[in-house]
Amino acid sequence: MLKTQYFLLLVLFLFLSAIPSPAQTEPKWYPVSKIVDGDTFWIINGKNENEKIRLIGVDAPESRKSGKKEIGYYGKESKIYLEQLLTGKKVRLEYDVGKYDRYKRTLAYVYLENGIFLNAHLIKNGYASVMTVPPNVRHADQFVQLQKEAREKKRGLWK
Repeated sequence: MLKTQYFLLLVLFLFLSAIPSPAQTEPKWYPVSKIVDGDTFWIINGKNENEKIRLIGVDAPESRKSGKKEIGYYGKESKIYLEQLLTGKKVRLEYDVGKYDRYKRTLAYVYLENGIFLNAHLIKNGYASVMTVPPNVRHADQFVQLQKEAREKKRGLWK
């Protein structure tokens, strides 16, 4: 009886150790296909479809007039900066509590292949401001601190 229990435990251990943990799986990188403005862009997802990505926790000024929205101060510069960072590149996405907004855009924290945390980078350099929308608040405190520093150092839109 005891040998059977040990055998079953060994089989269970071997089975569970064969399942890759999230840390063991390779991150998924998606090519960027189009930049909309300083906080929104398109990727080609794992289904080979275009998917619109909206950066969580940041708000860049409008880069073009649309509907009721006017071009915002530093809007064109924000879009150009994002184009420089993302054109021809791949990104990795991380999600928070809510994955989509009311416009059906995918909400994400975005990382570049060189390790840059894009959401934080844009705020730190003054190309976007903080926009916290619960329940997606994982990095809110960090973003507020980065914006405070950008304002104090008069970076980007804070000039």
